[in-house]
Amino acid sequence: MKNKQSNSGRRKFLGDAAKLATGSMIFSGMPTIVPASVFGKNAPSNMINVASIGCGRISVSHDMSEIAKYAGARIMAVCDLDQKRADMGPENVRRNYVRAAEKNGGLKGDWDIKVYYDYKEMLQNKDIDAVHISLPDHQHAIVGVHAVNAGKDVYLQKPASLTIEEGRILADAVKKTGRILQMGSQQRSIDPWPQFKRACELVRNGRIGQVHTIEVGLPGDPGGGSTVEMPVPANLNYDAWLGATPEVYYTEDRVHSQDASWRGINSRPGWLRHEQFGAGMITGWGAHHIDIGHWGMGLDHSGPIEIWGKASFPQDEKGYKGLWNVHGIFRTEALYENGVKMIVSNELTNGVKFIGSEGWIWVTRGNYRVTDTDPVADNNGVKPLDASNPKILQSVIGKNEIHLYESSEQHANWLDSIKSRKEPVAPIETGHRSCSACLLHQIAMKVNRKIYWDPKKEQFKNDDKEATAMLSRPRRKKYDF
Repeated sequence: MKNKQSNSGRRKFLGDAAKLATGSMIFSGMPTIVPASVFGKNAPSNMINVASIGCGRISVSHDMSEIAKYAGARIMAVCDLDQKRADMGPENVRRNYVRAAEKNGGLKGDWDIKVYYDYKEMLQNKDIDAVHISLPDHQHAIVGVHAVNAGKDVYLQKPASLTIEEGRILADAVKKTGRILQMGSQQRSIDPWPQFKRACELVRNGRIGQVHTIEVGLPGDPGGGSTVEMPVPANLNYDAWLGATPEVYYTEDRVHSQDASWRGINSRPGWLRHEQFGAGMITGWGAHHIDIGHWGMGLDHSGPIEIWGKASFPQDEKGYKGLWNVHGIFRTEALYENGVKMIVSNELTNGVKFIGSEGWIWVTRGNYRVTDTDPVADNNGVKPLDASNPKILQSVIGKNEIHLYESSEQHANWLDSIKSRKEPVAPIETGHRSCSACLLHQIAMKVNRKIYWDPKKEQFKNDDKEATAMLSRPRRKKYDF
């Protein structure tokens, strides 16, 4: 759908920080994008036109639903290489808008939503200001580069990339083009998990003394998956879905469910457990929790200097047991220049534990307990933080102490940054560094020995050819950057 306003007029508005306060007050570090209910039917005409690249599980159930809450943006186009999913896209967009409108009022998705089967064609639409990319991990960096080169601002699901080389290419492209890119590292925003920012502020302000260890607990992934070759569905552009990765035969467990219903789209896809397309839980959850470890240390633009560990992989002397081949049980460790050791394992309870000279703080998304202390509970009885001394959690961060970037909600912060042209809470350089740390842990699993990393040069020390070979992968030219 073409916006009735001229495209150049809308873009001028989006770049004009003076108009940020439309319908809201401006608070330092807080989003000015407000819920749809503030505006109702007569929303401002100068909207951010957003397109959805990918119409799968995270896109439909998370990104679309969050963007639908805000009157300053509308999803005007959808794209997917699976035509069934793409064709369901407008319905899923409208469903999310209707749900948001029923709860908060505002936009109802009652406009034409264009459907694309090729994201490159979509990117040529000059009425589109921004895109959210919710694709398999192997597509993140390449599609992200194409989007920013096309002049679009981007919300990119984590992890930033599947190799460190590709992550650096993406980060450099964002810097060169001046586009806004927000990583989907939503644990940095206070909605829905304020405990992560709170924990990091307490750590950064010395409430547990000198930090010496961070423990990161991640879920595990089982092996399995059918290896039976299947005909490629007529509705799926499978070659383009493989993208820059090597050609391999089609089987549904390699890709995603062919059930295009709401239930089918929301099922967990098989590609998550296949190394050609994803690295497993070390990036799946690690991109969130290791990111919080970096935030708590104040090392957003750095990384570990030594990494070692072990992992089991679903294989025997005859080869892989089933299709899925990402790591299983694992324990890896990393040393940072500040002397902090980070332990990452699926044998630890899901969450992040900062351990210091005067106590510790453990933070997670859910209602977990690890000690017999009495943590402070929120109004719903959920105990998002635990500590060696409950008084730590009651501590007030003073006016002159460290206050971290405050973002109410990740997508709102992204939309606000598009208008202000100010850096979002999770910019690409931060996301790339968090992702790089995850991938370094994966490389340590593979080589099964200690590796030495230079985070400034982003290269291995000691002329480590085996580890260096894992910083990149061959790419098919027709789907390359």
